[in-house]
Amino acid sequence: MAIFEALVEVQLRPGISDPQGATIERALPALGFAGVSGVRAGKAFRLQVEAAGAAEARRVVEELCSRLLANPVIEDTAVSITASAP
Repeated sequence: MAIFEALVEVQLRPGISDPQGATIERALPALGFAGVSGVRAGKAFRLQVEAAGAAEARRVVEELCSRLLANPVIEDTAVSITASAP
């Protein structure tokens, strides 16, 4: 068994209203950030997973995403798996 580092990024699917992103986008000009658009908010999770290999770690994390970390109806996830440093 080895330890793998997992990074999960969760974002609302295109076409789903993102009120948090819209609020940030509206505030940007007042903060001096003109010309910034298309702001979408999301969340990220970092996990350590003990597994026999990277494929098994990815399978575990993807199941975790679909059951707990994201709503698969309205959110997309991106998972990256790397071997943990010894």
